Amino acid sequence: MSPPDPGPAETAAAPISLLIVDDHPVVRDGLSAMFARDAEFEVLGEAADGAEAIRLAQALKPDVILMDLRMPGMDGLTAITELAKRRIPARVLVLTTYDTDSYVLPAIEAGATGYLLKDAPRADLLRAVRAAARGEAVLSPAVTARLMSRVRTPGAGPLSHRELEVLELIAAGTTNREAAVRLFITEATVKTHLLNIYAKLGVSDRAAAVAEAFNRGLLTPGNAERP
Repeated sequence: MSPPDPGPAETAAAPISLLIVDDHPVVRDGLSAMFARDAEFEVLGEAADGAEAIRLAQALKPDVILMDLRMPGMDGLTAITELAKRRIPARVLVLTTYDTDSYVLPAIEAGATGYLLKDAPRADLLRAVRAAARGEAVLSPAVTARLMSRVRTPGAGPLSHRELEVLELIAAGTTNREAAVRLFITEATVKTHLLNIYAKLGVSDRAAAVAEAFNRGLLTPGNAERP
């Protein structure tokens, strides 16, 4: 009796495809060279500003976009907002030198999956890209510390427009996933918004956030109805 035919060879996982967006050619070249050394990743293209990033994201369909924030022409924040509006499914991982609230929170609110600083070690950056490709929230230690400080400081400023939108949907009974679909952002971003909402309202869970929002007049029965 002849031996059984061997089964099909195990197919290797497709590499994580990347688009690198930065206005400095040296930075783009360095990142491209770094990822080229690892077969787990594939750099599909590079862009020098936000407008070019949007065009290439639509054409190349990368899994992850490494996005700088401060660039001439269309900046990274505007590009992230536009990518979300166009429902381009690529995960955006911000890679920048700035970790202040004026950069971090707007980027996350606009739809970024993660926020990493350019001084991150190579291993951390690779892990962050893998996590972003899976849709997981990725934050540098400095950014995490900043957000944790907000959590420990109730009443840290008013809710932003996006946070109010998230809170209205949660009050109406939507899940995080449903809220993400309605707002054209990732589920990880919804979770980050909820973390900020809890911090600002001085609560620790969804039900308490909704109750406190009603107490403060931030929500009314009219704007908390299921869409």
